[in-house]
Amino acid sequence: MIKNCVIRNWRLSCVNGVLLALYFVPAWTVVAFQIMVSPIQGLFARPNIAVALFISDHLHLSSIDTVRAAWLLALARLTVAGFFAMFLVLILVPRVRKVAGYVEALSIGLGLGSVLAFTSMILAAKVGETQALRLHATELLMLLGTAIIMLVEKPSSPAVASASASVPDLSVEGSAQPSA
Repeated sequence: MIKNCVIRNWRLSCVNGVLLALYFVPAWTVVAFQIMVSPIQGLFARPNIAVALFISDHLHLSSIDTVRAAWLLALARLTVAGFFAMFLVLILVPRVRKVAGYVEALSIGLGLGSVLAFTSMILAAKVGETQALRLHATELLMLLGTAIIMLVEKPSSPAVASASASVPDLSVEGSAQPSA
């Protein structure tokens, strides 16, 4: 039916991971670069307001320590965006996609992104910032949904077929039996 189509051996986790990467790479990279250009102003931008309010209200950090915390947040966001970008590059190579070589990059991106979104969501609840709470809860649900799809999805069929081809046939019906 589909012989030379590019999307023939794409799995549901591949498609879901690509959609996630298309959201997280630009969104989190822009936020991280805003923090790098102007740490305090970037920290108090809408996506980071919960973390910024928690740092200023509860931790009582000095200005240089607040800048360091902002850079640490930017580094965490860039790391997640980097793993999703690496996943996008790996998913475009058909040979890597067939043997599920993209799984590590997607898994690390999902794990780190989930930790960052969950932490931001908890901090948003702690400081009472409802819009930030909704944003981080939505991001966390997207990340966890993809992780669940990856866990539930069966292994790809070419790997199973190649594994069964290497096992010799030990059935009784296939062997030649001596006649009495």
